[in-house]
Amino acid sequence: MSAPIRVLIVDDHAMLRAGFRTILDLQPDIEVVGEAGTGSEAVDLAGSLLPDVITMDVQMPDMDGLEATRRITADGRIRSSIAIVTTFDRDDYLFDALDAGASGFLLKNAGPEELVAAVRALAAGDGMLAPEVTRRVLQRFAAQSAAVRPALETPAITMTGSAALPSAELPEPLTEREAEVLRLVAEAWSNAEIAAELFIGEATVKTHVSRILQKLGARDRVQAVVLAHRLGLA
Repeated sequence: MSAPIRVLIVDDHAMLRAGFRTILDLQPDIEVVGEAGTGSEAVDLAGSLLPDVITMDVQMPDMDGLEATRRITADGRIRSSIAIVTTFDRDDYLFDALDAGASGFLLKNAGPEELVAAVRALAAGDGMLAPEVTRRVLQRFAAQSAAVRPALETPAITMTGSAALPSAELPEPLTEREAEVLRLVAEAWSNAEIAAELFIGEATVKTHVSRILQKLGARDRVQAVVLAHRLGLA
């Protein structure tokens, strides 16, 4: 059997932490290894426990969850994927969380099965956005991409397939197939859907995604999408 997914729960409400722990500890493949009630505690425990996944509240005393996320993702020793779990469906929280390096965004009114699915998705290297916010993320990225694309269309840009690849930004340019896979990832397609669209195996899609993450220097699919739109690759 593979090792369980190790989770750190961060929230300033003890009852909510207890509820999350109960939900997650019931899963045979998940183990809650710690709890934190403030952002600074989260940073300290993330460094000592090195969990696979962190569920992070936003509004907390001492240090908020967004700043804690920034500090954790900036620490090269910590490879934890972070899911922001908040009561507030606010665009500033959403996009600040993604900018800080979070890999997921979930609302606290989500069902237990959504919390479990988010933890498993992040542990597998995927992102997880609440259905309520996914459309807003795609719309924002589409607007950003439209704004940066004219600036990228210069002789210094290498064109591969239909994607603009700024060689100055990427140590190793994407292949035509990788650019195609990245475009579909940015449109929130699953590996199975990408495989069917491109007539390739799902294992091949996973290999392409892994290579894309490596080339972009991204932890997971959500961060790859953020970077892709910023660079005009999607």
